[in-house]
Amino acid sequence: MTIRFDGRVAIVTGAGNGLGRAHALGLASRGAKVVVNDFGGARDGSGGSLTPAEAVVEEIRKAGGVAMADGADVSNFAQVQAMVERATKEWGGVDLLCANAGILRDKSFAKMEVADFAKVLDVHLVGTFYCCKAVWEACVRAITAASSLPPRRPAFTAISARAITARLKPAWLA
Repeated sequence: MTIRFDGRVAIVTGAGNGLGRAHALGLASRGAKVVVNDFGGARDGSGGSLTPAEAVVEEIRKAGGVAMADGADVSNFAQVQAMVERATKEWGGVDLLCANAGILRDKSFAKMEVADFAKVLDVHLVGTFYCCKAVWEACVRAITAASSLPPRRPAFTAISARAITARLKPAWLA
């Protein structure tokens, strides 16, 4: 049985390369409309270009899928909110979030500057929080509408998300 995402909208951060790209292509191949988010910087987070995201969007479209590129910096909440608003305006909402963005400041503890460590946390930790926060209310409404549980049940939401992710991961990485 193949899991399908027809009619669903997914945001995949860090989707210009690597695992994020694989997630975006996998979700699109199973029917999801995908926001391919990538800041387009170097592995260390410097620079920035929409080119990697646009290349993945082109791959998705050539395969018959639907996607849009977005260059939001996940460590900037206003940019993340704008990305979610754009997807909502274009496709009616956001159903799935794959918070995959990351940077590499490959230095030993002794050599790492405080600013380098702060930037890693901004992208990996704070960026994930910002993305989750930006889609949270819509996701809670969707889960509440699809269940008989009362609204604002974060434990249910977290458990369901983990269960769904655990079940789906092998399907799109296979």
